Amino acid sequence: MAHINSMTAFARESAVTDMGVITVELRTVNHRYLDCNFKLPEVVRPLEAKLREQASKALTRGKLDCFIRVQAENERAASLEIDQQQLTRVLEAVAAIDAQLPQAQALNPLQVLQFPGVCSAGEGSDEALQAETAALFKRALATIVDNRQREGAKLAGMIRERIDKVADEVSQGREHIPALLQQQRERVMAKIAELDVETDEGRLEQELVYMAQKADVDEELDRLEAHVDEVKRILAKGGPCGRRLDFLMQELNREANTLSSKSTASSTTRSAVELKVLIEQMREQIQNIE
Repeated sequence: MAHINSMTAFARESAVTDMGVITVELRTVNHRYLDCNFKLPEVVRPLEAKLREQASKALTRGKLDCFIRVQAENERAASLEIDQQQLTRVLEAVAAIDAQLPQAQALNPLQVLQFPGVCSAGEGSDEALQAETAALFKRALATIVDNRQREGAKLAGMIRERIDKVADEVSQGREHIPALLQQQRERVMAKIAELDVETDEGRLEQELVYMAQKADVDEELDRLEAHVDEVKRILAKGGPCGRRLDFLMQELNREANTLSSKSTASSTTRSAVELKVLIEQMREQIQNIE
């Protein structure tokens, strides 16, 4: 069964390795589409394309921020290896330059170590570090997917609760409509009787029918019921559905506004206001659904 996923979640995974302490943090928030941002140390920068691909397979929407930190252990720093042949070549070149430039500044040993090829952290260490980081990212991504599912389940529960209240309001409104139309007719007849004037019965009946048609909200209630059923169907189906639900909230709100404009009684007005409150509450929650 597909899940309803939230776009807001956090995950943090950390591991102590022979090469140092690796920490991966993932944060996601709502966004119109999937937007991945990576902040990586240079040593794991070659992984970015692979990590981005994994994220796009696991997530559909949301802004993802990935922070990876690598804190090297002292032992790793102590395991630096010096290429003696490259060092000899560098020192010979420096001596040749010194012979021609006797006024040149003395060379700092640290500058020699920084020359390409002279010093390394041990063959294969970067590859091992990248492999550890990739495994840690995979765990963090699985964690954030689980967190998004749990938060999504809560959001779906809130929406189901409110859409059921919308259905109740629509049902009650349909039950009250015949009585409201009859009350409207009786008020008009009572007013005419109070004025004690002669009326054209045919014309009066036409006007009453016109008033009843103008106040008739059966179509609006039918569309509200259809939208309610569609929201429930989408929630039951699961999967990425935030955009579809947001569209349905717009449609529900449009019908609620029409219902309010046709209102001829305080009870109908109250019902329309309650509908709009419920719809707005759902819309706020839906903004976080994937």
